[in-house]
Amino acid sequence: MALSHELLLIFTTYFVATASPGPSNMAIMGTAMKKGRGAALALAAGVVSGSMIWALLAACGVLTVLATFAKLLIVLKVGGGLYLLWLAFKAGKSALRRTEATDIDASTERVAWGRLFRQGILMHVGNPKAILTWVAIMSFALKPDMAASTVPLIIAGCATICLLVFGGYALLFSTAVMSAFYRRIRRGLEALLACCFALAGLKLVFSRH
Repeated sequence: MALSHELLLIFTTYFVATASPGPSNMAIMGTAMKKGRGAALALAAGVVSGSMIWALLAACGVLTVLATFAKLLIVLKVGGGLYLLWLAFKAGKSALRRTEATDIDASTERVAWGRLFRQGILMHVGNPKAILTWVAIMSFALKPDMAASTVPLIIAGCATICLLVFGGYALLFSTAVMSAFYRRIRRGLEALLACCFALAGLKLVFSRH
């Protein structure tokens, strides 16, 4: 019974952290309205994959070692921050354009999906908060008295939460209604995304902790 309560607490906390507004959620919403369901799902899949990379490293104890080296975390923070600033620049540049190209052939679109998948991975892998989150989760899961099945259960549960949350954003915001709404507010939304990425990137680059 105690284990069930602790798992519920972990999953609830992870859901709140995943569903709360942030660069990844904003990027998926914007991509869904701008480029459609497939592109948004590709980006969401990258974000989920990035989260699971940290989950597996945490399960192997690698993140606990990494978290003890402040310089490595600083490098990761700066790298992730600079990448978010690059995304902010691209979004801001798009916001300044009066027209948006919509004629994309199928082959270009497939290539874009691969790029979006990589973008999703980089957004999450470049976020040091993911390291600390999974270190905290695994500090519970790797206790000596815990069953061997606890770690796979936690990873599977968090993976399911990731899929439901990020996939849900992709599906919800790729509807025809949201696409039509995007065409009306495109420049404002791109500007909002630019601000979101810029603030998150600057916070990572200049934060001391």
